[in-house]
Amino acid sequence: MTTGSLRRRAVAASALVLTGALALSACGDSNDSGGSAASNTSVDSKLAAMVPAAIKSDGKISIGTDASYPPNESVDPASQKIVGWDVDLFNAVAAKLGLKTEYHNAGFDTIIPGVQSGKYEAGVSSFTDNKEREKAVDFVSYYSAGTAWAALKGNPKGVNPDDACGKSIGVQQGTVQVDDLAARSKKCTEAGKPAIKPVVRKQQTEVNNDLVAGKVDGMAADSPIVGGAVKKTGKLQIIGQVYDTAPYGYAFGKNSGQFKDAVLGALQALIADGTYKKILEENGVESGAVTQPAINAAQG
Repeated sequence: MTTGSLRRRAVAASALVLTGALALSACGDSNDSGGSAASNTSVDSKLAAMVPAAIKSDGKISIGTDASYPPNESVDPASQKIVGWDVDLFNAVAAKLGLKTEYHNAGFDTIIPGVQSGKYEAGVSSFTDNKEREKAVDFVSYYSAGTAWAALKGNPKGVNPDDACGKSIGVQQGTVQVDDLAARSKKCTEAGKPAIKPVVRKQQTEVNNDLVAGKVDGMAADSPIVGGAVKKTGKLQIIGQVYDTAPYGYAFGKNSGQFKDAVLGALQALIADGTYKKILEENGVESGAVTQPAINAAQG
């Protein structure tokens, strides 16, 4: 498949330039967090010294995230804070650099432009690192995921990801799964079969709810998201195999100096001391663990 069919939350090239509004999403939440893992993470003075003065001047990192993607990033209903294993891991990265974190809940397609403009000092939102996005920002890869499909337990509608012609499939707006469904649907119609019926929702949680309620026949999303939905609801099952595996990356501005190098070093340290593995295992997403994070590791 083409780069455009890579997994997570595809954004058109035009959305990566500073032409659109950079507004926060309706709730506009933000929160400061050190994270439980971060509280046990010692500062690495050499790495901390690499953080540009403009970023460490207030002792915290301003971060854009779309907190509608559990278990990676979501809003805890009790505390209204942004939580998730993606948040826990970056909190630990920040702590290694002697910094705290401040998360801002934003529309997904506003985050990279926000990083470009300096509105955010980092983007932490399960971004797939691909060549198109690397034209706009730099990435530090930290995880590997692919697209997975789910259906209600027992798969009562008989959904097959490789032959979903005529089925209604839920996906989140702006994701690469939207493009994936379009490509699969085209194959259906070219073969004289009915098209796939995509049901596109603004937030992944809405997609999950649609499937649990039987409003769609199946759904497609990132593998850890599907796994999290299956575990949380107890009403779904994964169908087919994970495909289009690619790296997640933290996004940084092209003018952020050595910041990405410092983050890379922090990740390497967390992998070495076991913190990285512990965070992933606590959240059941260790299958996507990487051993060698990298800068701008896009495939293809």
